[in-house]
Amino acid sequence: MRRANGTGSVVKLSGNRRKPFAVRITTGWTEKGYPIYEILDYVETREKGLQILDEYNRNPYDVNLHNATLGELHETWKKSPQYERLSTSLKKSLRTGYNYCTSIADKKYKDLRVDDMQGCINDCPKGAATQRSIKNLFNHLDKYAYSHQIILHMYSALLQTDKAQMSRKKPFTDEEIQLIKNNIDIPWMDTVLLMLYGGWRIGELFEMLTANVDLEAQTITGGIKTEAGKDRIVPIHPLVFPLIEKRVKEGNQYLFVHKGRLNYDKYRIIWKKLMGKLNIKHTPHECRHTFRTRLDNANANQVCIDLLMGHTSKSIGQRVYTHKTMQQLKNTILLLD
Repeated sequence: MRRANGTGSVVKLSGNRRKPFAVRITTGWTEKGYPIYEILDYVETREKGLQILDEYNRNPYDVNLHNATLGELHETWKKSPQYERLSTSLKKSLRTGYNYCTSIADKKYKDLRVDDMQGCINDCPKGAATQRSIKNLFNHLDKYAYSHQIILHMYSALLQTDKAQMSRKKPFTDEEIQLIKNNIDIPWMDTVLLMLYGGWRIGELFEMLTANVDLEAQTITGGIKTEAGKDRIVPIHPLVFPLIEKRVKEGNQYLFVHKGRLNYDKYRIIWKKLMGKLNIKHTPHECRHTFRTRLDNANANQVCIDLLMGHTSKSIGQRVYTHKTMQQLKNTILLLD
């Protein structure tokens, strides 16, 4: 049965091919009146080709994007509004995940199946965190591809990663915190104290704008990662205030800079040197863990702790910083001696 004009066609190609049928649509005409074809796909049977044409005619899509490889789709997605809305730390995590997917980068995204995606996770020599980055990447790409009618099934929902080992984060001891105080003149030691007495994430330090430091109110506005964590207001502990004031007077756009913008790679080197000089072993995230532990030990108000750390709490509801709230947060910070 002949198809209606303008709805495309399925033609059999010559030779011995695994997918001998070309599914095509007409996108224009030459000066001599010959049709210009755009190939939607190559398939094994005419029936499958007709199904693809029917789907296309019901919901026309960008042909080039529809046939994009994993690598091409990844690059297109990185230019999308969805990608721009992601936090800097999440973008970094997803870039890391993509580095372990390059073996299938040239494969059409619509042809990827669970085994292809799971293979990237299984072949990853890193731990559970990196495997989660890979899974998270495919989750974002699946959503993007599904919204552009490139795929019909989001296989990323079926991916499995190794279970993360039980957390072994250990808080700083009182003796270690005193040691840090005694060595505050060492460059960059102020960042350690700010995290210990403010509960900031390491990635949030890199994003802190000098303009968001209110010296009069003695607060810092910042945060990343979640809606509860973004744009939260944290009082500056009196012990840390002179150090922050000094940073503000440097007049940089960002509060912490080191040969340009501070980032994970630069700070990793700084942190290693700081811990070496103190002869202690900790990770930057253990500062935040210590902040939470010390407030819990001081019987601090749970809602105040959640507000300070940027956690979601059923007791918080809509986050509104009233004068009373700010005073409660300052009183909570002052529980840390």
